[in-house]
Amino acid sequence: MAFSGITRDQALALLREHLRNENLVKHSIATEAIMRRVARDRGEDEALWGLTGLLHDLDYEDTVEDFSKHGIVSTEQLADVLPEDALHAISAHNGENNGIARSSEFDHLLAASENLTGLIAATALVQPDRKLLNVEPSSVIRKMGKSGFARSVSRECIKECEEAGYSLEEFVALSLEAMKGVSEQLGL
Repeated sequence: MAFSGITRDQALALLREHLRNENLVKHSIATEAIMRRVARDRGEDEALWGLTGLLHDLDYEDTVEDFSKHGIVSTEQLADVLPEDALHAISAHNGENNGIARSSEFDHLLAASENLTGLIAATALVQPDRKLLNVEPSSVIRKMGKSGFARSVSRECIKECEEAGYSLEEFVALSLEAMKGVSEQLGL
């Protein structure tokens, strides 16, 4: 199907229609912010990369009972509003469960971004003020080395930023900057 586009407001409304869990919505907003920041850094389409981050978990609540469909159902729902590279990134972000391999830098950065949101948020929540403002990249990187901390976060996926030419330190710094920019929306 041809790409017809979707506005951010339409995407957010669609996301809220499909996700009842507000923490999943916040995770999606955080992923959007990181993907926009990375796109700007790389000279890519910020709107498209941001929308891809925002909508990557659109089917999460619908596929939680069969995670092998997570990402695939979203791409079916979004086939007429996002281009193929964005759809592939969305389906491949769950490649460990649905068998769709990540092959492009876009794919790797979406997987890395959406995992890093959890580690950054968890790092903020153990700060005395429970806010992103005082979180430093070095704190996030230290927490990454603690396997018991935010244990559902895939450190391997975060390290896929290297497949796109970022060092871990550089990627964490960009991502933290992006999330700080939307901290009010995240409640952090």
